[in-house]
Amino acid sequence: MAAILVISSISLQAQTSTATKKPAVHKKAPAESPLERQIRELREQMASQQAQIDALKQQNADKDAKLAAAQQSAQDAQTAAANASAKADSLSSNLSANTEAVSNLNSTVTDLKTTNVGLAQTISDTKKTISDELESPLAIHYKGIAITPVAFFAGEMVYRQRALNADVNTPFNSTPYPGAAQANTSELNFSGRQSRIGALFVGNPGPFKLSGYVEADFLGAGASSNDNQSNSYVLRQRQIWAQAALNSGFTVTGGQMWSLVTETKKSTDNRTENLPMTIDAQYQVGFSWERQPGVRFQQKIGGFTGAVSVEQAEIVYSATNANANFFIGNAGAGGGLYNLTANYSNNVAPDVIVKATYDSKFGHYEIGGLSRWFRDRYYPNQTLATPSAAGGTNNTKVGGGFFVNARAPITKFADVGVHVLGGTGVGRYGTSTLPDVTVHPDGTLEPIKNLQGLASVELHPVTKLDLFGYWGEEYAQRTTYLSTIGADAGKLVGYAPITSTNAGCNTETLPTTPTSGLGSIGVAGNPPYSPGTPANCLGATKDLYEATAGFTYRFYNSPKYGRLQYQMQYSYLSRQAWAGVTSATGAATTTYGAPHGTNNMVFTSFRYYIP
Repeated sequence: MAAILVISSISLQAQTSTATKKPAVHKKAPAESPLERQIRELREQMASQQAQIDALKQQNADKDAKLAAAQQSAQDAQTAAANASAKADSLSSNLSANTEAVSNLNSTVTDLKTTNVGLAQTISDTKKTISDELESPLAIHYKGIAITPVAFFAGEMVYRQRALNADVNTPFNSTPYPGAAQANTSELNFSGRQSRIGALFVGNPGPFKLSGYVEADFLGAGASSNDNQSNSYVLRQRQIWAQAALNSGFTVTGGQMWSLVTETKKSTDNRTENLPMTIDAQYQVGFSWERQPGVRFQQKIGGFTGAVSVEQAEIVYSATNANANFFIGNAGAGGGLYNLTANYSNNVAPDVIVKATYDSKFGHYEIGGLSRWFRDRYYPNQTLATPSAAGGTNNTKVGGGFFVNARAPITKFADVGVHVLGGTGVGRYGTSTLPDVTVHPDGTLEPIKNLQGLASVELHPVTKLDLFGYWGEEYAQRTTYLSTIGADAGKLVGYAPITSTNAGCNTETLPTTPTSGLGSIGVAGNPPYSPGTPANCLGATKDLYEATAGFTYRFYNSPKYGRLQYQMQYSYLSRQAWAGVTSATGAATTTYGAPHGTNNMVFTSFRYYIP
């Protein structure tokens, strides 16, 4: 084929060359020879093949182009796939993040819903609290001071088998012996005088708390007070004190308050005094207490508290056959705002009391002591044939004692307690006010040994009901001295001499005879208000004891509206005297006896306490 192509090429060149040399002559085409026909056919075949080759080249070029395009497309597809994969990864990550965000959002929405519910409840509670504080505040606020009113209103009654001419407070040491006319009559008295009013004032600057407290009732009597028509009994000071309490637990209190001797429910804190649950405003024989002016210091350390107080002193005196060679004090001076009909001792020092307490879940426990000083002025030359005040001298004797108080819950329904106070010259701190001191023949004082004890059981079977029972006793020791002075030589001087007569303690006497006709009627203590009193009856008290039982029932108790309650109390009181002479004058044999007085008492009380 190559040779044919070469020959064809040469032939074409020769023809071309000839053509250029000679002009075209239109001649009749000669007949084609076989060789020429073959050459022509070969040429046509070559042209056809060339066209096919060109077509194949074109196809190859197209294929190459398509392949390149396909390769490019493949690369683009790979890139797109990579991008798509990256986008898919990114989308997956975003989807995961979105899922977590959606979850967090759902949680946040849930929290918001809960918060909204809580906020709504808080708003409701706050609204209720504000409404309650506006409608029924726990305290009245004046500037930075919170004022809490304290009050109850009482209607009460007392029945005594043996009349004492007393309101709802019982003068235990005045219980009559059988020979007294009033031992044969009873009494029934109604009273609203134990109703109480007061307020607590509290300011809290931060580093310390300031408090003031006032409390009063109507168990005082004025010159015009009586039971005839308008029972105008006067308002009586019970407590008035001021207090500063540091955050460190140190507290100082000054004013009239319960004595530190008085048992408390918590620490030595004011206003936590653990008083018997009695209606009797004189409480219970064996209960040790005073309400008097003083200053108290206390320090708390955990469950322990130590306290010391200095308190108003006063002397309760009793003696038989005493000489007029001494004095303790005087009647009150009107210009000094003391009671003209009461005696006041001239005190050399205050009573000093120390106490330690411990509080735990097992109860409240106290131990303490008190010191007292008794001064009088005596006159050694009073007993001379010619009495003289020359040589008058002041003399001071020291007394005091120790006390313990314990109160514990034996179950959640019952509390038991015990109280004991003993010493010399501590009779005044007992509720019966037995004497503190007596006197020597020379006029110097002598403290009397005293003992006070109280046991209690308080039950709380249900929320509305309390049951209580108490047994208490107080004792004063016989304290006498043989006189060797002048005309009194050979006499026993002091408290409850055995040589004193008790012969008439059980014999009733006639009322006092009027001395001024009708003009004396209505005068206090004059007929017909002058029952007979036993003649020849010293009856110096040896001991008193009282057994009490009662209950308190709360009909209604609300922190918003207060408490309505009813109480009833029964008490059996016994007064035992020291023995004295009971034989008649001139009897061959001297006999001795001790009179004994008793009383049965019933109290009722209906009270409303403000919340």
